[in-house]
Amino acid sequence: MIEVVAALIWDKAKFLICQRPANKARALLWEFVGGKVEQGETKEQALIRESKEELNIVLNVGDVFMEVVHEYPDITVHLTLFNATIAEGVPQKLEHNDIKWITPAEIMNYDFCPADEEILKKISIIKIKEK
Repeated sequence: MIEVVAALIWDKAKFLICQRPANKARALLWEFVGGKVEQGETKEQALIRESKEELNIVLNVGDVFMEVVHEYPDITVHLTLFNATIAEGVPQKLEHNDIKWITPAEIMNYDFCPADEEILKKISIIKIKEK
């Protein structure tokens, strides 16, 4: 099982999503910024590193929003999604095909990685309750 981390970054009523590159597994599907935890790193350190590499931003990593285990045909991932805020920088497309800020109501307009589906349901439910 591969340990993976990701960030749920809000800007008012919208959150940040990233479209995977065409040349990687799960090509052109949408996801949260993040990646694999490398040996010797904490999950928080991995998320800070990945955000810098992928978007050229520095994150303040908060608490865990949700954890998911998902089996893909090629790998099984244990995904930990953290609440996070941008401490420095403006997101840039360094690795992704595209990046967008979307509202929970817009989730259905995007094809996400299957591991994110439970997370997206929870985001939608929370935002409906807040209204």
